[in-house]
Amino acid sequence: MKQLPKAICLILFCLLASPLSAQQNEFISDYLERLEQSRKYLLLVAETMPEEQYGFRATPESMSFAENFLHIGYALDWHSQSLLGGRESREWKTDLVYKVGEKSKVEMIAVVDETFDAAIALIQQFDPVQLTDHLDYFGLDRSKRQIFLLLSDHITHHRGQMLVSMRLNGLTPPRYVLFQ
Repeated sequence: MKQLPKAICLILFCLLASPLSAQQNEFISDYLERLEQSRKYLLLVAETMPEEQYGFRATPESMSFAENFLHIGYALDWHSQSLLGGRESREWKTDLVYKVGEKSKVEMIAVVDETFDAAIALIQQFDPVQLTDHLDYFGLDRSKRQIFLLLSDHITHHRGQMLVSMRLNGLTPPRYVLFQ
């Protein structure tokens, strides 16, 4: 009879934990679908911009089209591999992988595409229980779920700047893809 209260608590815990676990798994699944759609649209934008316009800056202090593009790659790598995956961070100021340098359009597209591959592979293996874990994000306490959302926001922000660069060069950006 003494075991009955423990058994009831265990049953209640399982009943409550199961829906939460399912929601967390669904979040990861939804996020991966969104990230893949975001990748497709971003790469289409990168393909559409002529290589000779990759150095275009909307204003002198703005990042160029190419810098925005590779910055998305850098942030994707940092958020996924370092913040979520625990790998040592790349140093933005000295890292050459995500610097334009002498990279061609094809090379930049390959770098960003490979970065998406690595991020997606990591997220596919991500333990959804960790979504509620917290970490320091520029001095702010943020959950890993928030890190996922911040990453999506960041990609959208810089891709939007790339779209403005296309418009300022008289180009029509690819049609927006919903649900990404």
